[in-house]
Amino acid sequence: MPGIVSYGAYIPYWRLSRAAIASTLGSGGGKGSRSVASYDEDSTSLGVEAARIALRSAPADAVVHDLIFCTTAPAYLDKTNATAIHAALALPTSAGAYDAVGAVRSNVMACSLAGAGRGLAVLSDVRTGLPGGADEAAGGDAAAALLFGDGPGVLAETIGGGTATGEFLDRWRTPGDAHSRQWEERFGEHAYGPLADEAIAVALKSAGLTVEDLDHVIVTGLPGRAVASVRRGLGARPEASADDLTAVVGNTGAAHASLLLTDVLDRAEPGQIIAVVQLADGCDVWLLRTTEAIATYAPALTVRQQLEGTRDDLTYAAYLTWRGFLRREPPRRPEPDRPAAPPSLRGTAWKYGLIGSRDEGGFVHLPPSRVSMESGAIDQMTMVRMADVPATIATYTVDRLAYSLSPPVVAAIIDFDGGGRFQCELTDVDPTAVAIGDRVEMTFRRLYTQDGVHNYFWKARPIRAGA
Repeated sequence: MPGIVSYGAYIPYWRLSRAAIASTLGSGGGKGSRSVASYDEDSTSLGVEAARIALRSAPADAVVHDLIFCTTAPAYLDKTNATAIHAALALPTSAGAYDAVGAVRSNVMACSLAGAGRGLAVLSDVRTGLPGGADEAAGGDAAAALLFGDGPGVLAETIGGGTATGEFLDRWRTPGDAHSRQWEERFGEHAYGPLADEAIAVALKSAGLTVEDLDHVIVTGLPGRAVASVRRGLGARPEASADDLTAVVGNTGAAHASLLLTDVLDRAEPGQIIAVVQLADGCDVWLLRTTEAIATYAPALTVRQQLEGTRDDLTYAAYLTWRGFLRREPPRRPEPDRPAAPPSLRGTAWKYGLIGSRDEGGFVHLPPSRVSMESGAIDQMTMVRMADVPATIATYTVDRLAYSLSPPVVAAIIDFDGGGRFQCELTDVDPTAVAIGDRVEMTFRRLYTQDGVHNYFWKARPIRAGA
């Protein structure tokens, strides 16, 4: 039976303590922290990282037929964002890449389409709100990826589901707005309650289950009061209620249901029933049963391992700068050139896939070259993907004059395992702790945006604990 054969989640390196909001503004904030996409990350780059983690643990014979990308914060409109993820993963051109953007509930369709066609669902979001508001403190940035397939490698199979749809205005954002608006929470609780009861009843009946049969229950959605009410009224065993991670990560919107599902799968046992309940313009329920394969599955990086490798000392001023709410003095130098479409197309394999070339003597050319440095042979190269190859810092410099939204800039020359030397920028790094010999891995980032064109490429970062 078709089901999930691999999965991955990505939580950014930075978290913002909610107390930092209140200490700066005198109100807002709260307890705990929220995850924050770095200045060089967006929903596309977050999605790439989650998908890479999922594919690392995928069965050897797994094939991605289609990639479905969902977010409420797309980097582009009128252009497919999934194609950049497709290119960064070096998927074959025969694999489709499609967007499902604009609303949290679009994640349901993304997973449904991917599940129907042995595809990869990538769910990613960058949640913002006005400074001092509830969305700012309660939101979070993260991504998750679910790879679907069939055969003995299936980890969790769908056994039922239910849906209930209603048209009402509890949250909205018009095109061009940087933040959402919402109605009073009590209205959302009133509107969602009957829809959740209907969808849950249909789902349980479809699988021939009762609520007592559920081993893990995930209830999520942006209307916090309604979510809490549905969770209380569900009647599931207390120990079955899954941690919603809002205390340390926040609500990650379109990514949150799948993020919580990956966290549950990280510790699930064979034969357990998982219910995913999402409130968003109605209610959708997904019932899954884990298989024997979950016992031997080794995730490349678990959600909890990533949380242990994050930092929560981001300043509120830095957060406001990264999200564009605080305009800072720009560098006194010419603006960067807009990335041009023709050379980007010619260099897609290098720019997005980080694919170099290895000559007959084993020397790795970065960027790829047609001519061997050693023998001079032409077009005798083997293409090699370097994005997933770890590396070691050979030397580095800390530049305190170069402009950056997160100064100082740390540049390094790195040596890849098995050959290949490359100069790049380091990210998610403590400048005072960098050292020659440190181990790093590559990460897909947005270098800058000029004239509405995003310039994506690869940087290096310290290898996270547990990777």
